Amino acid sequence: MKPLLLACLLLCPALAVVAEKYKLGPDSIERAPGVPKGRVEKFAFADSKVFPETTRDGWIYIPSQYDGSKPAALMVFQDGGGYVGETGQQRVPIVFDNLIAKGEMPVTIGVFINPGMRGANGSNRSFEYDSLGGAYAKFLIDELLPFVAQKYSVKFTDDPDLRALCGMSSGAICAFTVAWERPDQFRKVLSQIGSFTNIRGGNVYPSWIRKTERKPIRVFLQDGSNDLNNLHGNWPLANQEMASALAFMGYDFQFVLGTGSHSGQHGGTILPDSLRWLWRPALASLPKPVTKDNLAGDEALSKVFADGGKPGDWELVGEGYGFTDGACGDAQGNFYFSDLPKSLVYRVAVGETKPVAWLEGGPKISGLKFGPDGKLYAATQGQGTNNAKKIIVIDPVTKAIETVATDVQPNDLIVSKTGWIYFTDTGAGQVVGVPITARNMPRPHPVAGGINKPNGIALSADQRMLVVSEYGGTNAWSYLVGEDGGLKGGEKNMELRAPVGKIDSGGDGMTTDAAGRYWITSHLGIQMFDVGGRMGGIVSRPQDKGTVSCAFAGPGRSYLYVCNADKVYRRKTLTEGAKVP
Repeated sequence: MKPLLLACLLLCPALAVVAEKYKLGPDSIERAPGVPKGRVEKFAFADSKVFPETTRDGWIYIPSQYDGSKPAALMVFQDGGGYVGETGQQRVPIVFDNLIAKGEMPVTIGVFINPGMRGANGSNRSFEYDSLGGAYAKFLIDELLPFVAQKYSVKFTDDPDLRALCGMSSGAICAFTVAWERPDQFRKVLSQIGSFTNIRGGNVYPSWIRKTERKPIRVFLQDGSNDLNNLHGNWPLANQEMASALAFMGYDFQFVLGTGSHSGQHGGTILPDSLRWLWRPALASLPKPVTKDNLAGDEALSKVFADGGKPGDWELVGEGYGFTDGACGDAQGNFYFSDLPKSLVYRVAVGETKPVAWLEGGPKISGLKFGPDGKLYAATQGQGTNNAKKIIVIDPVTKAIETVATDVQPNDLIVSKTGWIYFTDTGAGQVVGVPITARNMPRPHPVAGGINKPNGIALSADQRMLVVSEYGGTNAWSYLVGEDGGLKGGEKNMELRAPVGKIDSGGDGMTTDAAGRYWITSHLGIQMFDVGGRMGGIVSRPQDKGTVSCAFAGPGRSYLYVCNADKVYRRKTLTEGAKVP
C-alpha cells in the first residue's frame, strides 16, 4: 500500500468504511439483457443572458423508447458531467435504460448540464448553484431547455409532475431552489449531499419551509453522517433540518442518511431506488402536517387552513377586471371590492359566489372599510377626469356620497369603532387621522410619520393597536391607539419577508382575524403574523401577479378574499374576521 493512501485511511477511517460499504447494484453496473441503449450526445451552450459571458458543456440522453409521438418526461442534472458517464459513481444512462425498460420510471429525456465558466478558469458554479432566488430557474426554463429541445428536435412534457431535477452538493440545493421557485415547471427533486448551509444563505430553507404554504413538490434527500462540517455549516445537520421541516409541513419526501462522506458514492449506490421512489405514482393524500409541538401561541399555517393548506385551494370569484383593490367585508359577511380604473364597486353577497356591480360611475377607489355607523368609507384616486383625491363616505342604502376630507393623498384606510378614520399617505410616509363626522375637511393632520412608503393599514382585533405595512421596506409598524384617537409608541413590530434580490417586501393591504392575527399582502403572497408580531407563515398568491388587498367575508366570515390584479379569489379558513365596527 502506498504511504499516502495508508496515511489517508488511518486519518480518515470513515472513508475506508464507505469505500467498502457502498457498492453499485445490477441496475447501475450494466444493462439487463434485451434492454435497449439510449443515445447520449454532447453539446455546448454559450448564449445565456441570465449568466452572460459564460460557456458550459452539456449532454442529452434520449431513451430508445422515445419516438417523438408525444412529449417525454424530463430530468435535469446539475454538474451533469458527473452523472452522464457510464464508469463513474452515478451512471445515469445505464440506470435510466434499465428502469425505463422495466416501466419503473416514465420515458424520460435527461439533460445534463455543467455550471458555467467565465473566462479561461473562472467557474461560475457557486454563484449559479448556491444563490437563492429565481435566476437559475429562469436560465433553465427560458434559455437552456428551449435550446436543447430545438437542437435535438425533442419535446419535453409541460406537466410539472413529470419534470424532475437532480444535483449533488451545491447542485442539489440548486435543484431544490428551482422547484421551490417554479413548482409550475418542476415538482420532483433528488438531492444528494445537499448544501443546505450558509454558503450563500441556503441555511434559511428549513425555516422558509415551515413558514411557507406547502408547495406541490416531492423531495428525495440523501446524505451521510460523515459529510462536511466546515465554515459554511454542518451538512448532516442541515439535511436533517430539511427533512424535519418537510415533515412538519406534510410534504411527500424521503430522507436517507447513510455513513458516507461528501461524495456521490452513497447517492450513486441508491440512485435506482431513489428514482423509483421519485417517479412512483402520486399519493392519494399527502401526509398531515406535524402539530403536536405547536404551543398555544404558535400560529402555524395548520391552525388556519385544513392540513396546512395548499396553493390549489384558491377559488376564483371573478375575473376580467382592470385592477382590483379595496377588499372589504361587512358585519354580515358580504364582500366588496373596487375595479379602480373603471370606477366600479362590486358586491358578493354572503350566500353567493359571484360579484355583482354595486356602485357604478363613482370615484376610483383604492381603499374601502365600514364604520361604526354602518356606512362605507373610501379612499379615492379621483373621479372621471378630475384627479382630486378624497376621503368619502357612502350610504349603503341610498348610495349617496359625501366628502369627508379633501387635499389628501390617501392610499388605504381603516375606520375605528370610536369614529376615527386612519389613512396612509404613501408618498409622505405618514398616517393621517380624521373623524368620521368631518365633512369637506381640508388637509387633516398626520398622526404618525417616518414610515417607508406606508400602504396597508389595520386595527388589532381589540382595536387598541394600529398596524401599518411598509411597501418600500420590510416592516409593519404598530402603534398604541390613544383614547383621543392619537397614535403613540410606534415600533417596527413585524418583519415581512422580501423576495430574494429585492430590498422591499411590497407590504400592501391587510386585514385582521378574530384571533388577533394580521394578514398582510406582499410580493411573496399573504404574510400572516400573530398578535405579538411573529410570522406564522406565508400564503401563496393565487396567480403570479400583484396581490394588493384582502378581507374576511362569506359564510361565517371565514373566507379569506384577495384582490389579485385582474382577478378576485377566496379560500376557506379555520378562523374568521375580526369584528367589523
